[in-house]
Amino acid sequence: MLNESTRREFLEATSAGLAVGLLAAGESSAAQAANDKLVVALVGCGGRGRHDAGLFKNTPNVELAYVCDVDEARRESAAKSLGVPASKALADMRRVFDDKSVDVVVVATPDHWHSPAAILACDAGKHVYVEKPISHNIRESRLLVEAALRNKTLVQHGTQSRSTPMMIEAVKLLRDGIIGDVLSAKCWNIQRRNALPAGKDADPPVGFDYDNWVGPATMIPYRTNRVHQRWTMWYHFGAGEAGNDGVHDLDYTRWGLGVEGHPTKVSAIGGKYFFKDDQEFPDTQQVTFEYAGDGKPGGERMLIYEQRLWTTNYPHQCDSGAEFYGTKGQMFLSRRGLVEVLGDRNKPLDLKIATGQQNDVLHVQNLCDAIRTGAQLNADALTGHLSTSLCHWGNIATRVGRSLTVDPQAEKILGDEEANALVRREYRDHWGTPRGV
Repeated sequence: MLNESTRREFLEATSAGLAVGLLAAGESSAAQAANDKLVVALVGCGGRGRHDAGLFKNTPNVELAYVCDVDEARRESAAKSLGVPASKALADMRRVFDDKSVDVVVVATPDHWHSPAAILACDAGKHVYVEKPISHNIRESRLLVEAALRNKTLVQHGTQSRSTPMMIEAVKLLRDGIIGDVLSAKCWNIQRRNALPAGKDADPPVGFDYDNWVGPATMIPYRTNRVHQRWTMWYHFGAGEAGNDGVHDLDYTRWGLGVEGHPTKVSAIGGKYFFKDDQEFPDTQQVTFEYAGDGKPGGERMLIYEQRLWTTNYPHQCDSGAEFYGTKGQMFLSRRGLVEVLGDRNKPLDLKIATGQQNDVLHVQNLCDAIRTGAQLNADALTGHLSTSLCHWGNIATRVGRSLTVDPQAEKILGDEEANALVRREYRDHWGTPRGV
């Protein structure tokens, strides 16, 4: 059960009371790890949610028991395609969390629901597979890290490179010093996106529960080009393209660079250089992060993120990639299954490494193994929080148009109240006083 101080902290941080508090001693389904069969529920029945649910369904000794979505047509379609009985296609995720037989919840909702839904699931004793980005803002995913710890539940973040054999081996080579000391790295998310279609405020369509789609966020009007389309590109619901796709590259670049915690300095420029539509986040962005280390030469590290959403001219002919710069060489690495290492003076090094693209199957299997056997989780809540926060720090710096000084321990921006206010968000009292609080 949540103690009083934890309850108060959560309610003050969210202003909405999202925690369920359903656990009683010995009742958590997550405590039944000795039971080999895993019962899974999907929350969020869009394309990515169906993909994830299919991966679990095809994993040995896993039962997909529920699908849940506030859009009636989506949940009915998902139930049919995934072989879930119509009676187990639900509109309210709380009914899923009430079922003690459910071991794992897949959260594949819009971004603004990722951490709140995952926290609800953890507080109901469920393990969680949460799609990227892990949160809409920095404070949310810190609360999720805390929820997983207090409930002793596992949270796997959907950055699948962490379970991809080629990526694991490449990072090991970096750790072993194949290019010397890695002092800086650059990653990119470069692709040609489409413009948002013209939209207008309107009444929600029949069969779509817009109130629960907005959920814990403050209410704004339904808009025809915002829901079920590029909600990722609206401040109120998304984390921009950095959070939508760039988070993959930021994650494995941070991993390869070998930095933990948050950066201490963030500088960024960017904006809408190309698109003339409603989307609010930048189509062009360059962000530089500095990690202080011990503050002495050899301890500091730099990470650079580039984004261009209007071109097909990719570095290394690859839309998603990273370069690591070491004192004895350079590595190019991409989740698209590409790796190349140069030694001093750009001498190619012969690598004996099996290449392969981002592996979603192994990422799901890793979570199942961690639940059943105690195997190490490859992308836990803290890993997801630290990598996704890079998207948030960068978006904040771009949005306010100035550099940030970050207190990594307090997870706040120093000397800039406007920017620091964006570390968290305002919530509404969506589902009233939570049970058990």
